[in-house]
Amino acid sequence: AGESQDFANRLVAHALRNGVNHVDVAPTYGDAEIKLGEALRGRRHQVFLACKTAQRTRQEAEKELRRSLERLQTDYFDLYQFHGLDKPEELDVAFGPGGALEVMLAAREKGLIRHIGMTGHNPENFLAALKKFPLDTCMFPINFVLAHHGDYGKRLLDELVRREIGIIAIKPIAARPWQEGEFRRWPKCWYKPLDDPHQIDLATRWVLELPVTTIIPSGHPQLFDRVLRAARRFSPLTSQERVELSKLADALTPLFSV
Repeated sequence: AGESQDFANRLVAHALRNGVNHVDVAPTYGDAEIKLGEALRGRRHQVFLACKTAQRTRQEAEKELRRSLERLQTDYFDLYQFHGLDKPEELDVAFGPGGALEVMLAAREKGLIRHIGMTGHNPENFLAALKKFPLDTCMFPINFVLAHHGDYGKRLLDELVRREIGIIAIKPIAARPWQEGEFRRWPKCWYKPLDDPHQIDLATRWVLELPVTTIIPSGHPQLFDRVLRAARRFSPLTSQERVELSKLADALTPLFSV
């Protein structure tokens, strides 16, 4: 979002050349749908395209789905997700009568979407959702800082593995919350990300050792490229690297509490 169309075209082409095949977007990401739709023209078949809706009612979700399909110049999404579904009361609306789930089920029957997922930051709400409906994927934060300071998301991760549900890791290089008044070198991130290439390498490899399906890195092109390089040369962490990562996590503050 916020980049020129030419830049978006070059970034998408660069990602595809380097083996990226999962592309995630949402209506709330500025003009990203429009830019991505144009950048994927003639290349749609090369990617697993995922989109989201933050609407909770059937009527509003249906309008948003149609608009996203139009903006992205596609006739179907490989994955369509409830966006940021963290509040129990919103879960009840989305999964209840007249809720957004009805739109997704109807769209799946028509071939407009192929899989149904959910994104958010509240592990307990995912577990509650799974009691209501067999989601195909769950997207939530997984990183070494959260794991080091507690068991955030561990119960959810274990349940998803047990049920063979797709696990999409976000915020793999999140370091800590921004401090008040701190210069934000990476303004697209609402948290301070790691930006040292070596630390990004360790953090990315840590996540990739877990049973995740894929990871979604930061939207900043420079950080995206550093995560991409780390993923391409993946190897399991050594014991020395684990100690190094643990010491780094000691000095950082997790974004979420357990």
